[in-house]
Amino acid sequence: MRIIGQENIVQQLRDMVDQGRLPHALMLCGPEGSGKLTIALDLARYLLCEHKEGGAPCDSCHACRMTAQWAHPDLHFSFPLIKGKATDQPVSDDRLTEWREQLDRCTYFTANDWLNDLGGENQQLQFYVGESDALQHKLSLKASQGGYRVVVAWLPEKMPPATANKLLKLIEEPPERTHFLLVSQEPDQVLGTIVSRTQRIQVPKLSEEVIAQSLSEEFQLPEAQAWNLAHIAQGSYTQALKLAEEDSDRREYFELFVEIMRLCYMRKAKEMRQWVDRVSAMGRERQKHMLEYCQRLVRENFIYNFQREELNYMTEDEVQFAQRFAQFINERNVIPLTEELTSCQTDIEQNVNAKMVFFDLALKITILLKQ
Repeated sequence: MRIIGQENIVQQLRDMVDQGRLPHALMLCGPEGSGKLTIALDLARYLLCEHKEGGAPCDSCHACRMTAQWAHPDLHFSFPLIKGKATDQPVSDDRLTEWREQLDRCTYFTANDWLNDLGGENQQLQFYVGESDALQHKLSLKASQGGYRVVVAWLPEKMPPATANKLLKLIEEPPERTHFLLVSQEPDQVLGTIVSRTQRIQVPKLSEEVIAQSLSEEFQLPEAQAWNLAHIAQGSYTQALKLAEEDSDRREYFELFVEIMRLCYMRKAKEMRQWVDRVSAMGRERQKHMLEYCQRLVRENFIYNFQREELNYMTEDEVQFAQRFAQFINERNVIPLTEELTSCQTDIEQNVNAKMVFFDLALKITILLKQ
């Protein structure tokens, strides 16, 4: 587990532990990819460490070794889930194996990533009413190691009122030496009475410099490429990782975007049909990702017309294409183009015939590019 930037917040929280000032309930808030969950996990490790050294966990005691495997008996996780069946009332412990596997891969991930891990791409994540009961039962037992107990609750904004109110009772009257670390991306959606009983720590988005340096170290990227990806990521290390890992996919999506725009502009129906066949052969997830990419590039080409480089988030090859293409994206067609791409993505998600969807999209782009 590696924390990217945010050194001041990490040190602030460790100082609160050392000075006995850590409240029993914290809420770490901030934008996606800022490292909120990673900071909460680091704080949990520091609390549970048996031999803290110089304001840092020792990394060698039994507690640290157990925490590194996300298996410390006094470290409890609470996170949103999906139903397997209509009658299911799942709790976090049911999917603890998948959760630990995700943390082992990377602690910078999104709700959609977790949803895909659960195999529920067409469902909504949420906490179920049994979650608070399960937590209450676990916390009613004595601490296994006789020290702190830590609950890391990820995305509490996805708790319905019934679940949140039960959690509120635990936060109001927590067992001795028990700390709740809530990690929220949308704190305004969390039950107000829970928010009022937590100390809020705001985690800011990361600077481009911090992201670029980390990408260079982790992926051995050239400096210019690392800075470019950091700029496109807009302060999110989660997004930066996706960009670095999916660069080959991005290049393919870019080629497909360039090809269909040229074919539609030139009205080459036969070649458009061949493009449709190629895209239809891709898997549904890749088709969705390509359409998301196309929506972003339409927006970037529209903004490019304002000649404000600081507002654009494009790679070098995307900029070179925009120099010639951006003039065709204007006030009359930018919104209709985006709407058509969004509608196409919805159809793909609903398993509509891909060839019909993409050929219809190509025909509509042909009309819109002439506006």
